[in-house]
Amino acid sequence: MYRVLLVDDHAVVRAGVRAILEDRFGTLAVTETGSGDGALSALAAPFDVVILDLSMPGRSGIDLLAEIKHRHPELPVLIVSLHAEEQFAVRALRAGAAGYVMKSSASEHLVAAFERVVRGGRYVSEALAERLAVQAGGCGGAAPHERLSDREFEVMRGIASGEAVGEIASRMNLSVKTISTYRARLLEKMGMATNAELVRYAIQNGLV
Repeated sequence: MYRVLLVDDHAVVRAGVRAILEDRFGTLAVTETGSGDGALSALAAPFDVVILDLSMPGRSGIDLLAEIKHRHPELPVLIVSLHAEEQFAVRALRAGAAGYVMKSSASEHLVAAFERVVRGGRYVSEALAERLAVQAGGCGGAAPHERLSDREFEVMRGIASGEAVGEIASRMNLSVKTISTYRARLLEKMGMATNAELVRYAIQNGLV
């Protein structure tokens, strides 16, 4: 019996994921939580796999993923996200995810991804695999937001969502000065000068 930690702030989503997996694999030992802090607490017990949503209140999903992998390097984490692959998948894989599946994908993709990662493999869609191959081969430039560090990316999304610097600092548990520094760096990396440009770019690329 697989031991699964299911992390998503929507109970309906957790129930759906659980139903799909149990229909294929039979009874699972599932622990559910709707928060990042709950996930870290639950990991005091052993698991075979973590299924993680990236968009939850409070802590950034990428930060949570990195923390899980820091504490449990061998534990596979499968991302099941609302966000399209081109927005977050590469960043999640770099942070240690073993696979990435969109919530809008057919159930068989979730089953295939779970089966692959729980056995120690990695799972990406054919489209994402092709994208990664192109980037590895140096063909075509990366999108501007893909040049950002995880913290810079999170600050960019906060600004684009209408958060003030102080609100972002509070949410990320960082100082206002640090957030301002991240803002300056990300604007420079993306060749922009104003928040308005950031907002327009984020909306056009579906990052918020």
